[in-house]
This record gives sequence, structure tokens and C-alpha cells, in this order.
Amino acid sequence: MAEPPPAPTHRPIRFGYPSSPRTAREVLAAAGLSEDRAVLAPYDLTDPFSALRRDEFDVLLVKFGIQEPDLVTSGVLHFESRAVVVGARHPLAGRDTVSVEEVAAYDAFDRPGEFPAYLWDELVPHRTPQGRPIHRRHRVNGIAEMLALVVESDAVHLSVASLADLAPPAVRVVPVHDLPPVEVRLAWYRHRELPRHVAEFVAAAAPAAVPARSGGA
Repeated sequence: MAEPPPAPTHRPIRFGYPSSPRTAREVLAAAGLSEDRAVLAPYDLTDPFSALRRDEFDVLLVKFGIQEPDLVTSGVLHFESRAVVVGARHPLAGRDTVSVEEVAAYDAFDRPGEFPAYLWDELVPHRTPQGRPIHRRHRVNGIAEMLALVVESDAVHLSVASLADLAPPAVRVVPVHDLPPVEVRLAWYRHRELPRHVAEFVAAAAPAAVPARSGGA
């Protein structure tokens, strides 16, 4: 009796994420995929979409509403709550939660490299909801440099709660209660057909979208 043909195999999904892989893993799990079905890797925050355009990734995890004409995005799959990154000796470090109005008293970070200005304005707005200016005076080229600077100074970085996964002991990630949570989507390159297994993942991830929440990501 002839043996059945082998089941078709696909290369893993090349899945890029911006900082912590936590949310990418949650999206994979919600789509019914084990982590061995994907190669998870961080993408360069100084130029976040170039690797996708060069076909080094199949799909990216993106935050806020990207406006890149050559990229396609899914519906909202996840929400991440806001937080501020500070050194352990910072005046805000011991708080359970802070207001963005308090964060504005300290110098923040400008966008790294070629990070799109419109997206950075979402992450680190020019002004608080009450109109207080946020001074974006520090400029670094990545998360490691940012973390080192907040340890050494009173600098603050407005970000998302999942950065706590990367924080060393000398850093605190404090929830910011008066900024809305960040929408999280998948993005892929418009001018290249998705491989079938990647398209199936995107389709499976879509029903996993969750309602907005204020807790940690």
C-alpha cells in the first residue's frame, strides 16, 4: 500500500514587533498558532517599515494608526495601555499611576532616526490634554540608549506598558491613567502578495480583536 504524500510545509511567518514580543505572542496565540510557527524579531525603530518593504518580514505588529500608502493594516487586534519610563530614583518612580500632566514637568524624547513624525506625535504628543507642553529634548537611536539615559537623569519616555518587559532593575514603568490605550494592528506590504500561510494567519487573527481596556497590555 502506497504511503500518503507528506503534508505540505511552510516556512515560519516572519513576524516583526517594535519592542517587547509580548503582544506579538498574544496575537499568535489568539490566532491559534504556536510560537514555533513564527520567527519573531524586533524591527528597527529608527526606520520601522523599511525591513517590511525589503521583504525581510512578512508582517509587522504596529501601533497607532499608520498612514503609509504602500502598507495595508488589519483591524484593531489588541490594545496596550500607556505608561511612562523613568529611572528608579525619579520623583515619579514610586507611584502606582501618574497623570500625563505630571509627566510634562520633565524632559521627554524626540523621535529616533527616521521614525515617522506623525506616529511619534501620537506616542509623545507636543501637549497634554490640558495644554501643557511636553518638551521633547532628548534624542537617541534605540531602546537601550533611552533606558540608559532615564537611569542617569530625570528624562521620561511616554510609551506603553509592555516596555516593562525590557526594563532593567534601575528602571520603572509607571502606568499613565489619563491617556487612551494604543491600538495594535498587523501591517503588510501592499505590492507583494502574502504567502498563503501568512494570509491565513492574518485572517485568523482578525476575529481575535479585543475591546479597549485600561489595564496592562
